[in-house]
Amino acid sequence: MPSPIRNVGIIAHVDHGKTTLVDAIFKQAGTFRENQHMAERVMDSNDLEREKGITILSKVASIRYKEYKINIVDTPGHADFGGEVERVLSMVDGVLLIVDANEGPMPQTRFVLKKAFENGLKPIVCINKVDRENARPMYAYDKTIDLFIDLGANEDDLFFPHLFTSGAGGFARVSADGSEKDMRALLEMIVNAIPPPNVEPEGHFLLQVNNLDYSDYLGRMFGGKVLRGTLKVGDRVEKLREGVDKKIGFNITKLWTYEGIELKEVQEVQSGEIAMMAGLGDVLISDTIAHVDTTEPLASIKVEPSTLSMNFYANNSPLAGKDGGKFLTIHKIRERVEKEEAVSVSVKIDPDSPNDSVKVKARGELQLAILVETMRREGYEMQISRPQVIFRRNEQGGIEEPYELATLELPEESVGFVMEELSRRRGELVDMRKNDTGSTTLEYSIPTRGLIGFRSNYLTLTRGLGIMGSLFQGYKAYKGEVESRTQGSLISKDPGKLTRYAYEDVQERGTLFYPVGTPVYGGMIVGACARDEDMIVNATKEKAATNIRSANAEQTAVLDSHKEFSLEQALAWLRDDELLEVTPKQLRFRKKILDHSERRVAERRNEILV
Repeated sequence: MPSPIRNVGIIAHVDHGKTTLVDAIFKQAGTFRENQHMAERVMDSNDLEREKGITILSKVASIRYKEYKINIVDTPGHADFGGEVERVLSMVDGVLLIVDANEGPMPQTRFVLKKAFENGLKPIVCINKVDRENARPMYAYDKTIDLFIDLGANEDDLFFPHLFTSGAGGFARVSADGSEKDMRALLEMIVNAIPPPNVEPEGHFLLQVNNLDYSDYLGRMFGGKVLRGTLKVGDRVEKLREGVDKKIGFNITKLWTYEGIELKEVQEVQSGEIAMMAGLGDVLISDTIAHVDTTEPLASIKVEPSTLSMNFYANNSPLAGKDGGKFLTIHKIRERVEKEEAVSVSVKIDPDSPNDSVKVKARGELQLAILVETMRREGYEMQISRPQVIFRRNEQGGIEEPYELATLELPEESVGFVMEELSRRRGELVDMRKNDTGSTTLEYSIPTRGLIGFRSNYLTLTRGLGIMGSLFQGYKAYKGEVESRTQGSLISKDPGKLTRYAYEDVQERGTLFYPVGTPVYGGMIVGACARDEDMIVNATKEKAATNIRSANAEQTAVLDSHKEFSLEQALAWLRDDELLEVTPKQLRFRKKILDHSERRVAERRNEILV
């Protein structure tokens, strides 16, 4: 008897509307009662996901349609979270590829679709947002066919099942000018076009861990798609890991399957089902959970390598602990990052990190920024270094560095400025073409170093209209120095509070980062110097009182507004001899060595070594 289960992944470029489309599917399937409140973008459960409007963590949910159970796995669309995409695709048997009806396929669409083909998955294409004012559904459809051809799809795959959808409007239509008012056509297509799970119903139990979670009450929870046999609560199984001879036996204490967006406790799971279980603490992504007679673990899930690293330090600044931080020690910071490493496939701790720091490797700067932002919201205080790319040596002993293939779509009038900026960052133009919409698409091969901090600059250069995506291209020969920042730092001389009088004086030398009244300390960076040199300034200077000065004399000068930084912008602004102090309430720039005379000695020593 064919399985009534369908496991489908949803893949798309960031911001093409897949999470909103999932909401519409839930409503259609009656997952929520009529009187039950349902948050928008229900699959984005993390606060940061809601704020940034992106999916960071992949999640599983399920719906019931007729006699079928459909497990839906939402995946991130941003390249930094490609590791999440990799592990999700090993859980599903088909994918919904969401393509924006105006933009058409984007760089990340290419990445996720290529991964789907590598995993032998057949896609259903949804041309989404067709009810938007500037929608071009047939253009997007034609561009999707071009993408399939570019990726080497066979002739059968070019006749892919497709629908024209709107997550916000709650409909799926067979033709672009159709009149369907609900999502039924999409649900029918999923049960008919997505194959049942490719598993063995009979035989000894087998599962590869694709999903990890943690509960304060139950400890480690882990799971994935059941590849063979059945499993009951109380069964004895073993954990096997590729490259490790030792097997660990344990009993299953709890079992869950997905019902709606929640986990439902069950006593037994069948092959083809996506399940979670508990019973063992030391479990990682890619581990094999199997019957006790199993001899070989399954091959590990391959993910793109980490390309950036960043050092975390305990906060030892004079203002440490003043902003409500609860966890300040390096021990607590390491514990928290180890917890992240256990549930992420692309965050890794360098085992050779010195005792006073934690060196974290990750796929991209956004991924690192999300980790730091999550930690500060949980009450952690830390100091972090500028992200560094991970170099390696080739067989001839030469240095190689990671490269990205960046694709940028931008207005015509911004092309010159963006090309100049990318050239400065050691990028090489691979392709340039005009689009039907009047915009221009640029493709650049660029060292990963060159993209650090580029995104915020790019949005400024294109007045917020530029779209950008990047894919890991591989390691190539080291390209030479990349000029990162053209401004030096304004460094506070003494501790105290930033005064209005000092602000007036210092703003003539550059741009300040903090408002009047902000506590500062010696060695803290209070602004950007107008020239490319560091300058020590007296940021706490008070105006000398005189008996002839009027009471409001010092209020006449107009103060320039200070510059605010997001976490990603702050990480990009750092230089190698600087740190970013991150607390629950504040971001502060500082020199690694706070004492001015000690810092001068260290600079001279470096000059001699060079």
